[in-house]
Amino acid sequence: MTSGSTPPAGPAGSAAARSVTVRVPAKVNVQLAVGPPRPDGFHDLANVFLAVGLYDEVTATAADELRVTVSGPDAAAVPTDTSNLAARAAQLLAARHGREPHVHLHIAKDIPVAGGMAGGSADGAGALLACDALWGTRTGTDELLRICAELGSDVPFSLVGGAALGRGRGEQLTALAAKGPLYWVFAVADGGLSTPEVYGEFDRLAADRAVPDPDPSPAVLDALGSGDPTALAAALAAIAGGNDLQPAALSLRPSLAGTLAAGTAAGALAALVSGSGPTCAFLAPDEPAATEIATALETSGTCRKARVAQAPAPGASVVS
Repeated sequence: MTSGSTPPAGPAGSAAARSVTVRVPAKVNVQLAVGPPRPDGFHDLANVFLAVGLYDEVTATAADELRVTVSGPDAAAVPTDTSNLAARAAQLLAARHGREPHVHLHIAKDIPVAGGMAGGSADGAGALLACDALWGTRTGTDELLRICAELGSDVPFSLVGGAALGRGRGEQLTALAAKGPLYWVFAVADGGLSTPEVYGEFDRLAADRAVPDPDPSPAVLDALGSGDPTALAAALAAIAGGNDLQPAALSLRPSLAGTLAAGTAAGALAALVSGSGPTCAFLAPDEPAATEIATALETSGTCRKARVAQAPAPGASVVS
């Protein structure tokens, strides 16, 4: 994070702590500009992140071994082995401090699973902060962000929250001004979409054209800074919705077009696939309109459920 960023909230903890709970938000990609594939297989991005008020909670408890459990919606779809970013976060932090990663991590899920809202990344960031507080290791913010970047492209933003521009793979963050409240509605689809598959489809669809280097829209950044939902919607319309991965997600999941249309018909100012999908995000004029849009989406038959959330939201923070 560049200078002037806000470190993760919450106490540093102590070695005597027996249990620490961290709350960590979901995100929406207000703009996701994707460049051509790099030699390492990743894509350079201009990723305008906005944290939204849907949260997972990660509780770290002293234990004799590393263990992960999960509760909440779609918990059965979340891995509990070391492929889970929460487990990997504990391992990386422990290795930094020369200790064993002995901890029980319980994830209370409320962020949609495999929905393009960085739920797995949120859990990694939450576990990192929770373990640091539990173990009393007092890791500096810069080092926490380096570990986050090792875990995944979206994990650093999950730690800091608010609004930020992500460069590189998305892990190189610059804080952005963002006023609120902005009200969003998220239509949760049945099943997930694989992020690597969506990027692969992006490459296939772009095979016959030159993909420009990614840059954020100045109008989008200005609208975020003003907190004006109408201005933000106009800025997104000027860049065809703002998500370069949306055509690929729609190609793999054509039914998402019906979800986007239903939310637009219900009064959304802007409609876009969130990240790599399949969750669809709708910008509402205000909170009452957001509630109406969510109700319309749930009765449309085009999604499994709809959630209302306010933005911007704080990053990972110790809550108990």
